[in-house]
Amino acid sequence: MCNYKNLFIFLVIAFSFESAFGVSSFSADEKENILIYEKSSRAVVNISNIAVNYDFFYRAMPAETGSGTGFIINKFGIIVTNYHVVENASKLVVTLADNSQWPGKLVGADPNNDLAIVRIKAPADSFDILEFSQSNNIVVGQKVLALGNPFGLRQTLTTGIISALGRTIAAKNGRKIEGIIQTDAAINPGNSGGPLLDSEGKVIGINTAIIGSAGSVGIGFAVPSNTALRILPDLLKYGYVRRPWLGIEPIPTVYLRRIGIDVPDGLLIKRVVKGASADQAGLRGASRTVKVGRYQVPWGGDIITHINKIPITTMEDLAQQIETRKAGEEITIHYIRNDRVLSVTVELVLRPKP
Repeated sequence: MCNYKNLFIFLVIAFSFESAFGVSSFSADEKENILIYEKSSRAVVNISNIAVNYDFFYRAMPAETGSGTGFIINKFGIIVTNYHVVENASKLVVTLADNSQWPGKLVGADPNNDLAIVRIKAPADSFDILEFSQSNNIVVGQKVLALGNPFGLRQTLTTGIISALGRTIAAKNGRKIEGIIQTDAAINPGNSGGPLLDSEGKVIGINTAIIGSAGSVGIGFAVPSNTALRILPDLLKYGYVRRPWLGIEPIPTVYLRRIGIDVPDGLLIKRVVKGASADQAGLRGASRTVKVGRYQVPWGGDIITHINKIPITTMEDLAQQIETRKAGEEITIHYIRNDRVLSVTVELVLRPKP
């Protein structure tokens, strides 16, 4: 009986100690989650997209058209988010973890990678910042944590693993985003633009999309941090991404085959922009049109089949090989001209400002 009494006294003392000092029997994984949340949550913001509608009398009626998430990356109030979170906004309102609200200014946007930069002028002591990690070091099975504001429920943490790498999804403008991270961490509407963190609390991705029409179905996607790191300097300095280009107007030859023209797989050059990389390399556009049935078809242009020995058959193939490179880089283009297979080395130059 005495032993039971001593055990009871010990448990009471232990419980009192835990209550007084916040000590608890959390698992190592739980402690890690708690620590990362406490370390990171003040860097995560809610972004409200305000558009202006007009009533019957043409009076301006501001209304929130959507909301998403972003995260602050430096003491100057620079926020990374998704482009579709801020698209077509007349006004942006950023809410910090302390519930203070600040007007947001769109600094730069890249619809092709669904990324954007917003700036707020809030005191540096009112928020924390997050650091990027290199996404080329991540592996399938690695633990990840997603922070965001799903369905407007602010400061929500979900956990999971990286379930696949190298996925391809379509941005809202139809362009394909390569190298996407797939995760089973719950990502719902409103999480867009939030950070995907590793077990050190560093950003390895920007949550951008889910599969399905409603809610999370266990498959979420994030733009890898290396993509963001590559384009952020241009977004901050110029407001857009300075991409190299060939300076051609191509037509996938699959469309020509559909109307009965026997041509190889590739891209037929319809037009070459004077002074662009393709023009300087001597590539040729169509010199005439021919009538095939009821169609007028450009003809006589070079057909690009490979870039650096990689087959090129679609516009997405071309964009992947060109737009992920820097101006000044050289590529080898294999093409067909008058049934002859040729190749040429091309130095990429910057696309003119849009």
